[in-house]
Amino acid sequence: MQGAAGEPNPLIRYAIMALVLSIVLVIRFRRMNQVRPLKVERLWIVPALYLVITVVAFAATPPDAAGWALSVIAFAAGAALGWQRGRLMKIDVDRETKAVTTVQSPMAFLFIVVLIAIRSGMRSMAQGGAGGLFHMSAASLTDILVAFALGLLSVQRVEMFLRARRLVEEARRL
Repeated sequence: MQGAAGEPNPLIRYAIMALVLSIVLVIRFRRMNQVRPLKVERLWIVPALYLVITVVAFAATPPDAAGWALSVIAFAAGAALGWQRGRLMKIDVDRETKAVTTVQSPMAFLFIVVLIAIRSGMRSMAQGGAGGLFHMSAASLTDILVAFALGLLSVQRVEMFLRARRLVEEARRL
């Protein structure tokens, strides 16, 4: 029996998480087809900030050898998926002003929804700690997910930068 000081029902926690996630996704979906300026010279900022977060996370709880290996694999998987997500982003250059704009494609949006679902599922499976499905600590799993996110965010922006630069050069030649 749970008392007043007991842990809240896990279903309530999942319902709150689903509600917040739904609100965020609805807002993102409504803004999906909007054309936005793409500041090519600022694409490095998010990966740089996330690199700092990654360094802090790894310094706070350094992984063991297996954790490092899994983090490298997660980074590579994130990089591959980031490249694909970057390719899904529509980038245009105005021929006259040379302004770069971007529109999130529906596939890029769906891609993020699937990644959020996978991450939530992994978190649920690993909640048992060392005895959980993955047989690793929450800190190790966090390091792996942080490495994955670093690869995803960084390489997505590298791909977008390279493509935007190429499109700007093509627009200048015309």
